[in-house]
Amino acid sequence: MIPHLRGLLPEELPARVPEAGLSPTLARRVANRVLAQYRDELDGVSGLSKRAAEALRAGTRVDRLALADRRASAVDPFVKYLFRAPDGRSFETVRIPLEKPRFSVCVSSQVGCALECAFCETGRLGFTRNLEPWEIVDQVLAVRADSPERPVTGVVFQGQGEPFQNYDNVLKAAALLRHPCGPRIGADRITISTVGLLPQIERYVDEGHPYRLILSLTSALPDKRAELLPVARRWPVPDLIAAMKRLAQRQRNLINIAWVLMGGVNDDPAEVRELARLLGGFPVRVSVIDVNDPTGLYRRATDAERSRFLSALAEHRLGFVRRYSGGPDIHAACGMLASTARGGATLRP
Repeated sequence: MIPHLRGLLPEELPARVPEAGLSPTLARRVANRVLAQYRDELDGVSGLSKRAAEALRAGTRVDRLALADRRASAVDPFVKYLFRAPDGRSFETVRIPLEKPRFSVCVSSQVGCALECAFCETGRLGFTRNLEPWEIVDQVLAVRADSPERPVTGVVFQGQGEPFQNYDNVLKAAALLRHPCGPRIGADRITISTVGLLPQIERYVDEGHPYRLILSLTSALPDKRAELLPVARRWPVPDLIAAMKRLAQRQRNLINIAWVLMGGVNDDPAEVRELARLLGGFPVRVSVIDVNDPTGLYRRATDAERSRFLSALAEHRLGFVRRYSGGPDIHAACGMLASTARGGATLRP
């Protein structure tokens, strides 16, 4: 397969296209053109000869994702994009407003998902294929180009798919997004979410990556977690927590846990007691996210149920933040991405 120019780090570009005869300096300039500047043409790259440019064009691709749909929420500044890959497969991306003002981009890492989490719309699609590194990077670059009014300063691998089932491509995309010749997203602003694939978490820790890793736990009770996340049957919760403790020690950081809160399901203080026992005094941040299930099988917690759960977290000295799950009218909220164009205002065909 012909490599994509936006999927190659400048350090590997000379060896992948030896015919171009690129020096390290020229490779960085080419990477800056296609990544940081998000331009496809190579004319005018300082020091790049016509022969070298022709060799690059012959040996690489620079096609882009096609924008199939763009929906803006009427209730908040969230925007959902439906992108179509060259093979016709489609997947969704969400632009998330942050303070100051700036944007973060929630990217997909797979077309569909194989894990079948009970409350997740994407899991009901089934799995089609992994996204290539350039397809992940292009989501961010396209959203950034569409949103010049605010800088894009963060990326969250929490869209369609389980990032750690596409481990190599996700880590390659993160490296491209972080690179000084690319968008320059800070490592501490790149977040990877996993439902708990233990071998990949262990590998991630051993390889020493600098990005924030969030374990989407959702229940600390083994039987209940297995009902909600079928993959939980393979790796026990204590083993996952032990791996996250090792990561926290290696990164000298706290443990990040995501908790999709469902009324009458996982809002009981017993969950918090077990979580506190497992964490054993480690500093932690529990990101509490209201469930978004368009089927109605799982409902949002009531104010009283949510308050009780958050109070239990505080009582056990577990740090927490309640995450706003935005764009409900365009199905852009967590768990709702399903490559459909529903609701909201269509701003671009």
